[in-house]
Amino acid sequence: MEIKKDLVVLDLESTGVWIEKDKIIEIALLKYHPDGSRETFCTRVNPGMPIPKMVSELTGIWDKDVQAAPGFKTIAEKVLDFIGASDLAGFSIERFDLHLLKREMEEAGLGFEWDERLIYDAQKVFHLNEKRDLSAAYQFYCGRELTGAHSALADSEAVYAILEKQVEEYGNGEADLSVLLQFEYESLFDFHDGERKFCWWNGKLFPMFGKYSRKTPLEDIVKTDPGYLKWILAKDFSDGVKSIVRAALNGDIPTHA
Repeated sequence: MEIKKDLVVLDLESTGVWIEKDKIIEIALLKYHPDGSRETFCTRVNPGMPIPKMVSELTGIWDKDVQAAPGFKTIAEKVLDFIGASDLAGFSIERFDLHLLKREMEEAGLGFEWDERLIYDAQKVFHLNEKRDLSAAYQFYCGRELTGAHSALADSEAVYAILEKQVEEYGNGEADLSVLLQFEYESLFDFHDGERKFCWWNGKLFPMFGKYSRKTPLEDIVKTDPGYLKWILAKDFSDGVKSIVRAALNGDIPTHA
């Protein structure tokens, strides 16, 4: 592959996927030069907060592994200097990594205007060229083209055929459809309630809606703006949301299990 300008391929591991609050625990930068040479910058980072168990199990990075590592503010200038004027590349970096890196840079007092550079996001190219829709799933599992796609009947029949093949492929010899219930996405967001209106972060409960969304823990809103919580009780929110808010106003702030 020919490149005409320095290209930095980057990847971040972090305490979670909450761009506004989570912290980097590992950063890797590979700089490829037009002459074919390569430089590497890679380091663990102390996030200054506990790493959630789910993240540690996913990344293999535990609290003890970053205890002696530098905080991001300590290495921010080195990271920025290493990147220089390079174009940037990665997998899903336009959705997550670049936004998190920019926020960490800003907290270190530095600017990082990544959107002024050329960005090569392999995930975007992958998803645009290798479709992951129902027709693609039907071709993958059933080995034939889906005729009549986007008609309700044809699509419904295709889904049933796909489920049959998935049971056969992943059921470990079981024929019961319920074997597919073992497959579920595991969210890195630690939601408190089924509606996903409140989320835990670093031991505190944050609302995920309204003017304090993702910004202020519920316990602080109780102290500084109880009128806002009373407003929620008077509006058309669900009984579940109102129950959490009402309890908080009465001094019963939920604790993280």
